[in-house]
This record gives sequence, structure tokens and C-alpha cells, in this order.
Amino acid sequence: MGFQQGLSGLDAASKSLEVIGNNIANANTYGAKASRAEFADVYANAIGGTSNAIGVGATVAAVAQQFTQGNITSTDNPLDVAINGAGFFELKDNQGAISYSRNGQFKVDNSGFLVNNQGGRLVGYPADATGTVIPGAATALQMPTAGITPAVTSKIAMEMNLDARSGVTLPAAGTPIDFADPSTYNNATSQTVYDAKGQDVALTYYFQKAGTDSWNVYVAANGVPLTTSGGNPSPTTTITFPTNGGTPTAPVGAVTLNIPAVTNASGATTVPISGVSLDLSGATEYGSQFGVTNLSQNGYTAGQLIGVQIDKDGIINAQYSNGQTKPAGQLELATFRNPQGLQPIGGNGWVRSAASGDAIVGVPGSGNLGVLQAGALEESNVDLTAELVNMITAQRSYQANAQTIKTQDQILQTIVNLR
Repeated sequence: MGFQQGLSGLDAASKSLEVIGNNIANANTYGAKASRAEFADVYANAIGGTSNAIGVGATVAAVAQQFTQGNITSTDNPLDVAINGAGFFELKDNQGAISYSRNGQFKVDNSGFLVNNQGGRLVGYPADATGTVIPGAATALQMPTAGITPAVTSKIAMEMNLDARSGVTLPAAGTPIDFADPSTYNNATSQTVYDAKGQDVALTYYFQKAGTDSWNVYVAANGVPLTTSGGNPSPTTTITFPTNGGTPTAPVGAVTLNIPAVTNASGATTVPISGVSLDLSGATEYGSQFGVTNLSQNGYTAGQLIGVQIDKDGIINAQYSNGQTKPAGQLELATFRNPQGLQPIGGNGWVRSAASGDAIVGVPGSGNLGVLQAGALEESNVDLTAELVNMITAQRSYQANAQTIKTQDQILQTIVNLR
């Protein structure tokens, strides 16, 4: 027994306690990964190249990072993102250096970039003005600051049932339909469409039974009929049903609406809307009450950015005040053949090294990359109970190695005291 073995044991136990202490300190650090000290025995070479049978102690062979999945906890913050599975977020600093992290606590800086607490910008694929993600070289993702431009209505689709039990409601000969008099028509419904400026136009549909399995459809924009005859409202189209009340036999195709300029509820003069396709193929005529089951159109007014939402595949959807969403980009994830070879740099980050190999990048959910969960964060994978037990073991090891030094000291003292 010599001092060297005991000293190396003290050093190894001390390093183990440092690793355990670091793990415990980061037990509540989002995205942090536990490490463990791995040891190796040491033997001295003897003359002739053979190894001395008695070892000379222990050494720290490696401090290995443990990249196991941490628990995912909900935060309800839409910019918090957790990776469920393999992969790392890519971050680019102001000098263009790339680092990697499992901590998804992101924010929007004053330039619109998604950044972490260290200022690293989240990397991904941008989207063009139409919301189409552009794959290729990844770059720092910047959220749009401008609002979304309005879209003029070009398509309308309607699903409804016209009550087959309704009686014919035709005004007296020469008397036009009166939109203010419900006795001159059977049913009505309305919707809002939008002109090129995003101004709202109220369309109202009036359904008037004209005969057996035949219905006149009148359309008015803010009370102004779209079609007239002799200065009076005239049917925009007529729907004819088969005797079994199924889908219409006429009109076969979509009806084209040309909406004139009108004064809307705000008092503004709207822009004419031409060539709007009205699809009535979803109409039926059965012996049940009138009801509209779907009434959709593809226009919308202008809107301002009010937030973002990240999908599990990394698509960042910009949300606007007019209810529209549009992709603003897509996150890129990276993985490595040997994650344990990554070099930790602090701030919940790592950089590649020769041991880790180059990054293998892709979108979430592709290949062996994990998926994302927005409004959540990945907790540290430190098992606090296990670390406390490991700490007790390392403490006992330190005490035992100290005892070997004490024993060696006593033996030497005995030799010194010989006369």
C-alpha cells in the first residue's frame, strides 16, 4: 500500500462528487443532461515491458453525458418548444457560429428573430409571402412584422336543405319579390364576403319555391339585388331537384356572381367583385325543415400579427387578427452519430467536435428525428434520488481512500520509530 493509490482514489472520488454536484445543481434546468464520471484503473510498467501486478490507483477516464429523454412539462407559452425524441435545436450567434440545445425556451427579439436566453437565433427554413416553406439552406428564422393583406372572395360553397313540404310562394302576377316581406319567399340566409380592399359586403340569399322541386334563388348585396328585370329583383339562378329530393339536377355547374359596388354597414363604398363562383351542388330537398349546414367563402379582410403557433413538424404558423394563419417558416433539427462527443459550452448548449461528427439535419418527425410539442419544455433528465445515493457512495469512497493514506502514514511512522 502506498500514498499514490490513496491520492488517486481521493482525486477520483472528488471528481465524482463534482459531477454529482453539477447534476444536482441542474436538476431544474430545462434541457440539461446528466453526466457521469467513468473511471479506469492504472498500472505501472515494469522492466521488460510487463505490467506490475499491483495497481497504482485510479484515474478519471471520461465524464460521459447521458442524452436520455427528459420529462415533458406543459407551460402554456406558445414559444416554449420541447423535443420528444432525438435531435437538437440549431442556434446561430451574431458571428454565424452554430450551437445546439435541447432547451426550447424561445422569445422574439426586437428584430423579430426567435432567440434563446443567450441570444442565439433559432435556425430553420423561411417561408415566402404566400406562406410556402422554402427548403434548402437553413437560416435564422425571423417572424413577420407586417400584417396579412386582404383576399377578395372568389369562391362560395353552400350546403343546405330546402324543405320539400313548403308551399309555392310566388307573388301575385306582376308583383316582384319584396325582401322586406317574408311572405314573398320561403327562407333566407346571409354571409359576409370581401372585396379587393378587404371591405365587408353582406350577401343575403332568398329562397322562393317556384313549383314542384323548383326553387328560385335571389341574391342581394347589402340589400341591392345582383340581378334585376325591369328594375325589379329577378332570380340569380333556379335550382331544380329530382323527384327523390337529392342533389340538384340544375344548375349543373357553379353559378357566377357579379357583385356591384355598394355601401356597406360602415358607410364605405365597396369595390365591385366579379366572377365569384357560387357552388350549390350541396343543396338537397327533403321533407325536413330548412337548414344551412355549411356556408363558406375564401376571402378575408386585412389582419395584424397577434401570435405564432408551432406545429409538431416544426411549421411556425403566424396567427392574424382576422382569423387567418400562414406559415412563417419551419424549424430544423440536428442529430449526431455520437451525441456524447458534443462539447458542452454552457448556457444549455453544445458545439460539434471531431468525436461527435458532423450534424445530420432535417425537419422534425423525419428520419430518426423527434417531433415537437409547443407550449411545453423538456425537463432535465437528472434523477435526483439516484444522484443523492451516488453522492453517499462517492463520500464513502473518499473516506475509505483517506483511510488508506492514514494507514500508510501509521506504517511509516512505525518504521521511523524503530531503534
